Amino acid sequence: MKKIIWSLLGLLIISCQEKATVETPETKSEVDYIIHEEYSGTEPTKPEETELYKPVPATVTPAKNNAAPSDAIVLFNGNNLDQWVGTDGKPAPWDVNEEDGFFTVKDKSGDIKTKKEFGSIQLHIEWRSPKEILRDGQNRANSGVFLQDRYEIQVLDNNNNDTYVNGQVGSIYKQHIPLAKASVPTGEWNTYDVVYHAPEFNKAGKKIKSGTLTLLHNGILVLDHVEIKGTTPYIGWPKNEAHGKAPLRLQDHGDNSRVSYRNIWVREL
Repeated sequence: MKKIIWSLLGLLIISCQEKATVETPETKSEVDYIIHEEYSGTEPTKPEETELYKPVPATVTPAKNNAAPSDAIVLFNGNNLDQWVGTDGKPAPWDVNEEDGFFTVKDKSGDIKTKKEFGSIQLHIEWRSPKEILRDGQNRANSGVFLQDRYEIQVLDNNNNDTYVNGQVGSIYKQHIPLAKASVPTGEWNTYDVVYHAPEFNKAGKKIKSGTLTLLHNGILVLDHVEIKGTTPYIGWPKNEAHGKAPLRLQDHGDNSRVSYRNIWVREL
């Protein structure tokens, strides 16, 4: 009888161990946890069973030298600021150099914003600081690119000009420190290429999904799908008031920054 009891206990222990082995996540293969739901069911046995032919992606014609692709909305064509207004709704007052195809912040004239409103976008924009160095810190060639009129990507001449790192060039102002400082020499043209996904809000006005942003500065990844925590104020915490589509805004920092911009286009996502 004792042998039978001990045998049963042994089988019970083995059974429990096997059950624990099956139910413990750490012991399962990594593959079991990364397979998506659409890949469940009977394993395909023919290559054509995993080939898709719809939906067919749209054809977009790329362009050379960072020019706008065929499906882009051009926000500055080198000649005028017809796509922009001041924050008061009047024609944008910044200075346009038609001969060389750029425009420059007009000191103390106020920010400018696009007439068109946007949600999620791919953005290309080029900017440069003046060759003449006039100030230091946050007062040297300071401007900003505001997505949806409220989330700032910092524009600043940081060459031999240190400042707080969550306010340096390529940062999401006061929120995210860039992975690298990738500026070209002072007075040369920088490029920002942005992939931005707008935040989402429910009917009650509560944020249910944060916005995200990826930034390449002169082709270097400096912000990698980071979460936008809210607005980017100079003083205070980020705020998350509900909003829909909104303009792209460029900043007049009010300190004779003389930052110039050119070749601005977006693709709506």
